[in-house]
Amino acid sequence: MDAAGTLAEARSRREDAVRASAGEEAGGFTTWTLTTLALGTVVGGSFFLGSAIAIRAAGPASLVAFLLGGALVYIILSALSEMTVADPTPGAFRTYAERAYGPWAGFVVGWVYWTGLALAMSSEATAVAVLLRGWVPWLEQPALATLIVLGVTGVNLLGTGLLARLEAGLAGVKVLAVLAFIILGAAAIAGWVPGRPALGLGALAGAPLLPHGIGGLLGSMLIVMFSYAGFEIIGLAAPQAREPHRTVPRAILWTILSLTGLYTAAVAVLLVLVPTESLTPELSPLVAGLRAGGLGWAAGAVGGVLVVAILSTMLAALFGLGQMVRSLAAEGYGPAWLREEGGHPRRGILLSAGAMLAGVSLSYLLPRQVYLFLVSSGGFALLFVYAVILATHLRHRRTVGCPPRGRCQLPGYPYTTWAALVAVVGILLGMPLVPGQGAGLAAGLLLVALYGLAYWIGVRRRRGEAGAEAD
Repeated sequence: MDAAGTLAEARSRREDAVRASAGEEAGGFTTWTLTTLALGTVVGGSFFLGSAIAIRAAGPASLVAFLLGGALVYIILSALSEMTVADPTPGAFRTYAERAYGPWAGFVVGWVYWTGLALAMSSEATAVAVLLRGWVPWLEQPALATLIVLGVTGVNLLGTGLLARLEAGLAGVKVLAVLAFIILGAAAIAGWVPGRPALGLGALAGAPLLPHGIGGLLGSMLIVMFSYAGFEIIGLAAPQAREPHRTVPRAILWTILSLTGLYTAAVAVLLVLVPTESLTPELSPLVAGLRAGGLGWAAGAVGGVLVVAILSTMLAALFGLGQMVRSLAAEGYGPAWLREEGGHPRRGILLSAGAMLAGVSLSYLLPRQVYLFLVSSGGFALLFVYAVILATHLRHRRTVGCPPRGRCQLPGYPYTTWAALVAVVGILLGMPLVPGQGAGLAAGLLLVALYGLAYWIGVRRRRGEAGAEAD
């Protein structure tokens, strides 16, 4: 057998061992726990706070933007579902990209995703520290951010069972908060708030559909996709699911329905309550809406929910980072000590937590503009991965076809896949149109170039040495 065949066989044995051991821990994720894990990752600060940018840019058309975002997520998740059902490997989209386009793709995609998300989560820890500082003024902000990362790490190390239960609870808090906003906002619109008349169309009356033109709508799509970002955790968690060919498609369906329904209903209520031009990224649009509806007493709770939302996102994201880096190590793309066959990627979680702590330190050591340049690569990394998932799906369907134990999840192939791929690439290239996001495109492209160079210099050389020894 040649060197390439030997490496492929060894890789297959390692993946089979990880999948087998993963299914033994805590009975595996169910449809419900996969869905709550996805909701825990997705519904975070990008919606509770960052969506103000998208709504201000697109105006009333932001409702269309969130519906389009939901459609894109449906296509991406359906494409990922087909590949995951066919083979629920720990590397998920990274491994599928490698099989479709070669080892360099698996290496670059995996490390770009891991680096970008680790930096983004370090900035989330800093944001939570800022929010909590008023409650614990005796703790310095760097120390508080460090404690937050350590706490999230400790919970992750306790196993998938506890993580699933905790994420279910935290996701429930976030979903209930959005539902409460929708109900209270609708009550204010209907005139059921004491001392307040019915609003009718409210702020929508006379508002232009596209206050900033088509450019505003297109620019808002970047922030809208950030609001949906994190759903790829379903693919990374699939190896630990019970009967992935059943649970993964169901979890994806529930995730899409929940997210799109919650987001569009909340935005529709908000558009009536608040003029879009009055929204700012410094104040949650949900808080602005509740205050405008005479419900200031409820607005104070949103700050607490925002903390819960970010912590929940960090919990689920750290698990996904651990899975990703373990997969990289199993392929020979990372340190050998990260190769573990247990169901829970504890070593990968520890390394990822260390990267997050390093990111927290950089936020206080580097000049602010340099740090923001690095952290902005997180948004690029997520969109880059979505483009890779779609490109991989095109080749997967041509070479493998539909999953052997399930049906094709994505209707309209290949047109839907191509349309989504063009849309995601367009959103990526449009990053400079959104204030503060141009650096993200530059930082992300720099990451891709650096990891591409690292592959050709390091990994390719080591594999060449392995081939020489085999001969």
